[in-house]
Amino acid sequence: MNARWMMVVVAAIFEVVWVSGLKHADSIAAWVGTAVALLISFRLMLSAGKQLPVGTVYAVFVGLGTAGTVLAEMLVYGAPFAPVKLALIAILLAGVAGLKRMTPDSARNEDKEGEHS
Repeated sequence: MNARWMMVVVAAIFEVVWVSGLKHADSIAAWVGTAVALLISFRLMLSAGKQLPVGTVYAVFVGLGTAGTVLAEMLVYGAPFAPVKLALIAILLAGVAGLKRMTPDSARNEDKEGEHS
């Protein structure tokens, strides 16, 4: 995975943090952490979108963030485990992976050239 796509993955991880913070923050420090996670998340996504197709970047970002948020709710916050949710997450992630793989080669090659500069 190249650096720009890694930025999208890290942005999605921070998205899970800030979305969870919107629901679970209960102190000033938690709200500040939520805001910082939001800023980092969007900064990384916007930066990656300058080099990669923005529609694909956004779809991957939102898909990974959605899957991560649902999993975090079950694993960290005790939301009920539901096999159907896991199956739907798997379908979502398959779609995200497919979109990423369908990124035009020209965008991939431009990103690789940027890594070596």
